[in-house]
Amino acid sequence: MIVRIVKLRISKEETKDFCMFFNSKKSEIEEFKGCIKVELLQDTKESNQYFTHSHWEDEQSLDNYRNSVFFNNVWNNTKLYFCGKPQAWSLKEPTNE
Repeated sequence: MIVRIVKLRISKEETKDFCMFFNSKKSEIEEFKGCIKVELLQDTKESNQYFTHSHWEDEQSLDNYRNSVFFNNVWNNTKLYFCGKPQAWSLKEPTNE
């Protein structure tokens, strides 16, 4: 399983619209093949800092999503809300190597 965390700094005047946009796309993201769950989290100290937290069956499922037309459309619309550069991490449980 792959966990994907994306940190997003949203313009303060756009936070309500951003949350509405995310919530309108959430079920479609979760229906994407290989997606286990996705959620939007808000920082407790900086109210315009958000994180998407998603779980994927494997790295290929995440890559398929990230290379899809659907993702491209969602990401292009999401970027309209930014007031800073996003950061992203793909994580997995450690192996005993």
